[in-house]
Amino acid sequence: MNHEIIIETEVDGAEEYADLLRQVIPAALDAQRVDVPCEVDVLLTNDEGIRQINLEQREVDRPTDVLSFPMFDFQPGEIPAGEDADPGSNLVPLGDMVISLERARAQGEEFGHGTRREVAYLAVHSVLHLLGYDHMDEGPMKAQMREREEIILGRLGIGREGQDG
Repeated sequence: MNHEIIIETEVDGAEEYADLLRQVIPAALDAQRVDVPCEVDVLLTNDEGIRQINLEQREVDRPTDVLSFPMFDFQPGEIPAGEDADPGSNLVPLGDMVISLERARAQGEEFGHGTRREVAYLAVHSVLHLLGYDHMDEGPMKAQMREREEIILGRLGIGREGQDG
């Protein structure tokens, strides 16, 4: 499937993650059986950049690792349809994701699996949010989302151990 992944960067060194994101995001869409071409917009920023967006969009004045802004209100497991496509591009605009590379580096170090694995995880996590998954409670929805994340990362050969920094 020819998905369009648009990546903007606000921080130095972010370009090295562009190829990874262009691999991981379509793989996550494929694993979710999305069979129409989609567009996903990604902003790579730092803690201050994501804090500002979090404040403006969610009225939460603190940084976070990833923010997702879905264009549609899907239910988990529901996939976009051709009628959701933009007539000009013939792509379904799934939404936007914002990743703090500063937070990804810190979490990758904290969890012992490196920045690349953490960025991949955050991208998969965000794709699932764009497709209607949520984890606001500690119950079955969170477990379902975590299971999907690990399946997708496993298909990509991105495990928790041995990743670079």
